[in-house]
Amino acid sequence: MKIEEMKSDEEKMTRKIKKRRKKLTTGDIIFNIINYTFFGVFTFICFLPFYYIFINTVSSNELANAGLITLLPKGFHLGNYFALRKVSNFLDAVVVTVSRTVIGTILMVIASAFCGYLVTKKDMWGRRFWYRFLIITMYFNAGLIPWYLNMSMLGLTNNFMGYIIPAIVAPYNIILVKTYIESIPLELEESASIDGAGYLIRFYKIIFPLCKPILATIAIFGALGHWNSFIDAMILMGNKPELQTLQYVLYVYLNKANNLAAAMKQGGVVSSDMIADALSGRTIKFTVAMVSIIPILLVYPFLSRYFQKGIMIGAVKG
Repeated sequence: MKIEEMKSDEEKMTRKIKKRRKKLTTGDIIFNIINYTFFGVFTFICFLPFYYIFINTVSSNELANAGLITLLPKGFHLGNYFALRKVSNFLDAVVVTVSRTVIGTILMVIASAFCGYLVTKKDMWGRRFWYRFLIITMYFNAGLIPWYLNMSMLGLTNNFMGYIIPAIVAPYNIILVKTYIESIPLELEESASIDGAGYLIRFYKIIFPLCKPILATIAIFGALGHWNSFIDAMILMGNKPELQTLQYVLYVYLNKANNLAAAMKQGGVVSSDMIADALSGRTIKFTVAMVSIIPILLVYPFLSRYFQKGIMIGAVKG
């Protein structure tokens, strides 16, 4: 009898849902067609440059450099990607960049979450001062030379930690986390404090799990910053090539190909290997671009479902 009653209840619910559903009017259908068409075209326009770059990297270098690759790859091969192994310190650069991105992003997310939580507490000592001091650092910068001297005096030149330590505290991310935490009902923390939970327990057990959307958002920001950065590698790691990042190594490799092409135009003496690199300058640019972009494109889909919610809630108020 209970099963029959449950089935009848389900049937009633489905009937109610069907009644509530409105039939699409002609205006709704026209709007949906225009809406889907517009965003479909917009998505295609955004995707097209990546597709064009990719098919040029897997096509014949002669045809690609001549600009004859348009819609489909011709002379399919993966030699351009395997050729990157010849770049000096390429594998070291990959390890350094991946390590920097993973470690730096994790530490930045933890620090931003905890600092954002602390500045929401009214009983924090000097809360207003420290929060304003944090915001001021977003608008004022001492400059490149003082920054380098400071890093040198702290022993962070030619040191892997020079990538990690300066990026742990990110004021903008802390502001986003603070705003998000302020949207969480205070009753959740109050009930835990009544049971005797301290700040660390409340943060770890209650606040941190509820902040997944905003933490995923700032994780994307942090990972992009670490992955794409090469200025700090160029300035800080000049004496240790094994600590240089992938972006900087690819940047040097690309400049080398461009310089060889310029030397050939001026009638300079170059070897056969140099000529091959110079002739494939266009495909080198495309291959470097794909190698730089693909890892982030693979990571983003796993965090994208949190991104929109996190950035919208975190940006409501400051």
